Amino acid sequence: MFTSNPFAELSASIAPSVMQTYIVIMVILVVAGTLYDIAHKKSATYFFNNWRKARTRGTQSVSGGDMVGLAIKTAAVEGLTSAEFCNMRRRIAHLLTMYGFLAYMITTVIMVFGYPTSATPTPAILPQLWYLGGLMVCLGGYWFWFFIRVDVAAEGNSPFRVVRADLFILSLLASTTLGLIWAVMQSSGHAWTHAFLGLYLLATTVLFGSIPWSKFAHMFFKPAAALQKRVAEADGSRSNLPAPANKPEILGSVGRLPRNY
Repeated sequence: MFTSNPFAELSASIAPSVMQTYIVIMVILVVAGTLYDIAHKKSATYFFNNWRKARTRGTQSVSGGDMVGLAIKTAAVEGLTSAEFCNMRRRIAHLLTMYGFLAYMITTVIMVFGYPTSATPTPAILPQLWYLGGLMVCLGGYWFWFFIRVDVAAEGNSPFRVVRADLFILSLLASTTLGLIWAVMQSSGHAWTHAFLGLYLLATTVLFGSIPWSKFAHMFFKPAAALQKRVAEADGSRSNLPAPANKPEILGSVGRLPRNY
């Protein structure tokens, strides 16, 4: 089962061109949704204006070579290891979800476009990575949702309380979970296979089609913000900012953040 390409099996009832067209539409939704998010919220304009103002406060210049070095360091630290998370549990959950989603998404594209039917044998490593990626998303995502979220771990709210900001993580978990269930049912010939396929497609469409209203686009802004922070530290503009006030009601009597913050 874990070495079988679920999309090649699906080609017996749905043409590979239909699956490929669906993926292309999802890519278009991501690009269009991100551009709309940038234009509507004016996040890019704010980001570049803020960066320009910060540079005027700088006490030293940053060369092109230094900028490349900072970009590489940002990609290696904040991008690949999510070092911006101080809470280790939150960091591990984020890494599981991020790398799982990348493996799950990339292998989906490869299998649908490169090995769309059973006529072309799929290397066993691809479906194995697909299942592994999906399980990593579920492990990291559900761990975060039920045990690590600030409003659950620190504020004591119910893990079933849902707000609009949760749209991305919930649609991601729904898409991945339903996709795994559909693949398992398809391999065993279960009668509910097509029902779960429909739910899987619905959840996936919500995931990629709801970008203007979810936090999906944040994954594109966070690396840029991390780079801007490093540049500000390098040119001295960040050191000109006032130190944050010590608020006992937030930090606690010994000046430390709450354990689950």
